[in-house]
Amino acid sequence: MSVMRTFLGSLTAVLLLVTACGNGSGTAGDTGPIKIGASLPLSGPVADASEPAYAGYKVWLDRLNRGGGLLGRPVELKVLDDGFDQNAVISNYNRLIGQEKVDLLLGTFSSKLNLPASTVAERHKMLYVEPSGGATEIFERGYEYLFFAQPSTSVDLPEQFVAWVKSLPPEKRPATAAYPTQDDPNTDVAIEAFAKELGALGVRPVYSQEYAPETTNFDTIAAAIAAARPDLIVHGAVSADGAGLIKALQKQGFSPKILFQTNSPSVVSSFPEAVGPANTEGILTSVAWSPATPYPGNAEFVADYTKAYGRPPTDDAANAYTAGQVLEAAVKAVGSLDQRKLADWLHANTVQTIVGPLKWDERGVPDGDMLLAQWQRGELEIVAPESARTGGPVITPKPAWAS
Repeated sequence: MSVMRTFLGSLTAVLLLVTACGNGSGTAGDTGPIKIGASLPLSGPVADASEPAYAGYKVWLDRLNRGGGLLGRPVELKVLDDGFDQNAVISNYNRLIGQEKVDLLLGTFSSKLNLPASTVAERHKMLYVEPSGGATEIFERGYEYLFFAQPSTSVDLPEQFVAWVKSLPPEKRPATAAYPTQDDPNTDVAIEAFAKELGALGVRPVYSQEYAPETTNFDTIAAAIAAARPDLIVHGAVSADGAGLIKALQKQGFSPKILFQTNSPSVVSSFPEAVGPANTEGILTSVAWSPATPYPGNAEFVADYTKAYGRPPTDDAANAYTAGQVLEAAVKAVGSLDQRKLADWLHANTVQTIVGPLKWDERGVPDGDMLLAQWQRGELEIVAPESARTGGPVITPKPAWAS
């Protein structure tokens, strides 16, 4: 049993004591600012990935207020730092609801934090739109106020990659694979799905290892992988651990023919610097969004973000912006801050976003597809599906490390 599941089990009794309050009805006489609350790991091991998410929220908020806000009122965003700590994220959302008296909520970063945070929101009967956190177990609890703002969840993450492997001639497919992963409910589910689907294609596992989120030294893991010499590495990375393993593999002088990592390669603002710009070439990942897709508002988002921060947005920034769009659409359609009505509207309607149209089932799970991306010539390009491709064909084998 993972540390995550043990921790969540111990919290059940505490969370059951939370009193439901259902903040905010948004009456016609209200004129003050609408307050939105969120918690993010702005410090700690995933700060480099959550900072763009915070920026995505702020870009959305700025555009929203320029357009008149919500219900004719300006909107304020209160963000607390949870340091990637589950106890802190629970405390933060309880504080936002009970002390700060926020009218609306937006989600935090990662499945690890969204699991307990969404429980706080559900107990208070408040809408909870999360920008990340696609672990299956989040959506298996019968929650009515929970919605995921990406096209699909972790269990579907391998779809485009496995389809590409399947398209290769049998003699060019990887024969063996290594599966290192951080202990996180999102990566756990994704790596399990990768191993199952690739195994069905005859790809034989030669290494599998789960490591703690606080791991910073990957030398032992890299040495074991190098000794196994897999054709393919599928790495369940969350943030800086993606670069950590790559640098450790460089020490070993081992470069796999194919390298797929979750999450880490999509942080375009920091990943090249972390691994060395030339070493990004050929690395694959899955993303929810592309700056090149023609969905309404996407070009404006890219321009606004780039102007505000001097660099293009990341996948995490886009996911946060999308969560804001979902929340905005519900409030404008319902015409109030009634949490029950907002949730009912989202369950019954489709929202147009920068990642495409989103429609949810009764669990808050969207029905869509992720994109397969690869670093090519210094840019993260979409390589599948063909209809969304921005780069060339998939580079295979991956070039050797530059240093």
